[in-house]
Amino acid sequence: MSYTPDRRRSDGLAKAGTRALSAAVLIGSVTVLMWVLEGVDVLDNGALDQFGIQPHDVDDLPDIFTAPFMHAGFPHLMANTIPFVVLGFIAAARGIARFLVASLIIIVVGGLGVWLFSSANTLGSSILIFGFFGYLLGRGIFERRALDIVIAVLVVAVYGTMLVGVVPSDPAISWQGHLFGLVGGVLGAWFLRRGRSAGRDAASAARPRATGIHTTTDRRSNS
Repeated sequence: MSYTPDRRRSDGLAKAGTRALSAAVLIGSVTVLMWVLEGVDVLDNGALDQFGIQPHDVDDLPDIFTAPFMHAGFPHLMANTIPFVVLGFIAAARGIARFLVASLIIIVVGGLGVWLFSSANTLGSSILIFGFFGYLLGRGIFERRALDIVIAVLVVAVYGTMLVGVVPSDPAISWQGHLFGLVGGVLGAWFLRRGRSAGRDAASAARPRATGIHTTTDRRSNS
């Protein structure tokens, strides 16, 4: 079956629209979850703050997965909500599966950086916000596609001043979470770059196939 340019353009727009809708639902749901959690935390006199990252406490390592969704009060959450929604939506709209993997990398790298180098209980979505910033910047560098480069330039133009948050300033602000979240985002973009996936597919296709009575399953990883 052949496709006309108009048909391909229409299919491309439909796919982009579906991804944008999925991104909006995902980021909107996580944002609502964070507000609900903060409401519960306030009603319970800050009981959920215990799920922040306690540095150097091995028993507290699992909390690197909960800390980015907790906040130290509604002012903290309100300050983080807009950049989380904007950067999160843009990052997710570039591909949900890659976004989820990148978010996991950001949480792990950012959380471990805080756990190793911070000295106070740390919580807040800034780890993810700086991670999304780094991910979008990294995509512009590693993917080298026009749209990703334009997005990276716009993100830097609008949110570039947030980079001052990666250096120590206010003791109440975790520069470690900002710095290592940013590093995690760039690493995620590098790990998920298009050339790496193409290389894996080419290597898989080049492998000799087994012959004879045995059956084999050709496994491929689609990222």
